[in-house]
Amino acid sequence: MTSNTNPDSTPELLWQPSPERVAASRMVRFRDWLRTHRDLDLPDYHALWRWSVSDLEGFWGALAEFFDVDFHDRPRRVLTEEAMPGAEWFPGATLNYAEHALRDGPGRGDADPAVVFAREDGAGEEITFGELRSRVAAVRAGLIELGVQRGDRVAALAPNSPETLVAFLAAASLGATWSSCSPDFGLRAIADRFVQIEPKVLVTVDGYLYGGRSFDVRSTVEELRGQLPDLGGTVLIDYLGHGASLPGTVGWDELLGRHRGAELAFDAVDFDHPLWVLYSSGTTGLPKGIVHGHGGMALEHLKAVGLHCDLGPGDRFFWFTTTGWMMWNFLVGGLLAGATVVLYDGSPAHPSLASLWELVERYRVNYFGTSAPFIQGCLKQGLRPGDDYDLSALRAIGSTGAPLSSDGFDWIADAVGSDVQIASVSGGTDLCTAFVGASPDVPVWKGEISCRMLGAAVAAYDEQGNELREEVGELVVTRPMPTMPVFFWNDPDGSRLADAYFDTFPGIWRHGDWVRITERDTVVIYGRSDSTLNRGGIRMGTAEFYRVVEGFDAVTDSLVIDTSGTGETDGELLCFLVLAEGTELEQVEPELKAQLRSQLSPRHVPNRFIVVGEVPHTLNGKKLEVPVKKILAGTAPERAVSRDALQNPESLEPFVQLSAGFSG
Repeated sequence: MTSNTNPDSTPELLWQPSPERVAASRMVRFRDWLRTHRDLDLPDYHALWRWSVSDLEGFWGALAEFFDVDFHDRPRRVLTEEAMPGAEWFPGATLNYAEHALRDGPGRGDADPAVVFAREDGAGEEITFGELRSRVAAVRAGLIELGVQRGDRVAALAPNSPETLVAFLAAASLGATWSSCSPDFGLRAIADRFVQIEPKVLVTVDGYLYGGRSFDVRSTVEELRGQLPDLGGTVLIDYLGHGASLPGTVGWDELLGRHRGAELAFDAVDFDHPLWVLYSSGTTGLPKGIVHGHGGMALEHLKAVGLHCDLGPGDRFFWFTTTGWMMWNFLVGGLLAGATVVLYDGSPAHPSLASLWELVERYRVNYFGTSAPFIQGCLKQGLRPGDDYDLSALRAIGSTGAPLSSDGFDWIADAVGSDVQIASVSGGTDLCTAFVGASPDVPVWKGEISCRMLGAAVAAYDEQGNELREEVGELVVTRPMPTMPVFFWNDPDGSRLADAYFDTFPGIWRHGDWVRITERDTVVIYGRSDSTLNRGGIRMGTAEFYRVVEGFDAVTDSLVIDTSGTGETDGELLCFLVLAEGTELEQVEPELKAQLRSQLSPRHVPNRFIVVGEVPHTLNGKKLEVPVKKILAGTAPERAVSRDALQNPESLEPFVQLSAGFSG
């Protein structure tokens, strides 16, 4: 069971870095550098954070110098105006993201490992920095041959593989704008993303593997190409190794071979030149195209990976992700810091949940990033990776995608290793990074995110815009960051971007999460504020429910909905449960009620528990709380949610049937 979530209680201290580990960290190295080069005495992380959000020009300028960011043209200053939206960072500067990812240096020589790739069927390879540079140069030349120029879009329907990484770096080296989807997306979901951006070139695989099966996507590719009238070329990767072909495409191996030996070059672009387009979930309409710039992403990921993850040359960085999730872009950022990135393609549970732990052992991974549901799954299966595998190289486990339960914290400390740092982080596609997370010189408290990230002026606000401490409020960012979106695609006047983040508190970024900042400067996320429950005038975050309910072995997934306002009645608090095989609701319902009452409050006890086969999830694994509430209110499902944005669209049917009882 999860521990008490009462804000007044002090949680258990689970991990404390040793003085030796702190002294050896890059975070301390940065503080020492500031003392020497800026005459700043910042004795601990919290002092460093306060300075980083109070002197924006000083912090971001120092960060660029500390990491030796290679500006082709020097910036006139760091920040012209501290405005949100509209802050202009490093005006006059030119640089290239790919150049930083591929530059030479200690630990990044031609013979040093840059990429380790493993596929669920055992296929894989290790690629040196020299070979990576050579492949990027060849594909860059191939893209030029296909007509790609600065500002053009290169789209990829491709898995988390070396080919995808090479294609991205080649596009970025030219100043072309990258965008990717995982090949398991359906045609509508892919087209909703790529049609918007009108790519010049499509890079695609013939198929993919997942869960021990192979899937041919060539028919999807053919239909997609028919919806992209401005497409100048298609590059086909023979990913399944069957020698597959498609009319009117160029083979990946052919492209590499024809341009092998091409010179590696990088086009200098403006600091905010579009690097990639990421997408919102698209659950209620077309996904929003979120554009980030070369400079903002380079600086942010140098900070996040190099300082907060404490990774650099000689380290190995792995995050389980697909190319349709922003964590792929974050993982690629490991190259900026000189780390070796570990790419895995396939199911995290094939042939078992132990597969990723075997990978961590085999490749001596130092930082293993995953999702909170994966950790919960390992817990429920009783895995003990620390006993079964040599994890001596592992220093930290990153967790995101959902709040990590207190049980999850306990499991990592007990079953993985008490000396492994638990780096629970939270952020979003909007910034392609985390607002709040961990630092190598900050302790870990059970159930809490360790700190606010450097340069992220995160606060909790009440409805009137007053800052809160030790109370739950809206997560806001009060000062600009260079990783904020440069713009939204097809949003010429910026109105969609302004409405997305700045409509509630003018000039303040409202992120849409409920959050509490503790007296320890730690952070607790309570779920999305647009799905917040209001019972008897008390606002409650959905994450609190999930921490308790999904702590039961008998519950594999859950969804909590407050139906207030869905009809003529006062509404009910409903908790939908996916139960483990062989479990009946009557077996667990009394204890569920008891634990919710004792660990949270009587208000948290649902009016009803309802068993369903599946909980609806977006393609990136988020629960669909708001669309389901709309469906229960009688909104037609096609208006409440785009089924093509879901992993499991058939899971909506029980909620559609149930809606008749509310909307009458």
